[in-house]
Amino acid sequence: MSLIHQSYIDLTGKELKGSAELVYSGRFKGYNANIRMTKDLFGQRIEIAMSKAWEEVNDDIKKGLLQELLSKLFKVKTRTMEMDLYHSFLKNVHVAIPKADQDPHLLSVFQQLNEQYFHGLLDPPNLVWGEASYRQWGCYTYGTDTISMSSILQEHPDLLQYVLYHEMLHKKLKFACKDGRSHHHTPEFRALERAFPQQSLLEEKLKRLHIASRVSSRRKNVWRFWR
Repeated sequence: MSLIHQSYIDLTGKELKGSAELVYSGRFKGYNANIRMTKDLFGQRIEIAMSKAWEEVNDDIKKGLLQELLSKLFKVKTRTMEMDLYHSFLKNVHVAIPKADQDPHLLSVFQQLNEQYFHGLLDPPNLVWGEASYRQWGCYTYGTDTISMSSILQEHPDLLQYVLYHEMLHKKLKFACKDGRSHHHTPEFRALERAFPQQSLLEEKLKRLHIASRVSSRRKNVWRFWR
């Protein structure tokens, strides 16, 4: 029996219909993975791809990841011991991940915020600039211990500090699990977020930037249509 089939049985108490394939892919960094389901003349097919880093991980932890993916796909709220093991692994895996990608400016801002708000106790993650996005200002990825920041924020030092602080909270607090779901913005998270100086004003400024970008985009589209 495949690891996917066994993981599904342990999660639901039922047999998984159709075929299932698990592959280890070099397309992912860190401990990332994804799942997809397709249907053809032969029935349902589940495909799960994991990064190559998962090849050396204990099967019980691996089953926890598989069950996490399967529970989201099939909307199952059950929790298992393997899922708890996986969550514990994910919360602590950052210790072993190499920190080879740290932008000097982001690292400087991180260290300043770390001393001011975290007593210097947060280990610096990988820190990179992402695309010039108005939709996602920042992102912390547990599986690669990486904070990625929208390059738009290079022009807004005050917003850069606030968004980076937000992502540092994700690194510090990780996530909480309840009712079969992972919660990243817990009451504790929101309370600490509101403690940042002028938090509401900075949130409003981010919203105005986002709205202005949408207006600018619509104007460009109209010009392209009529030219």
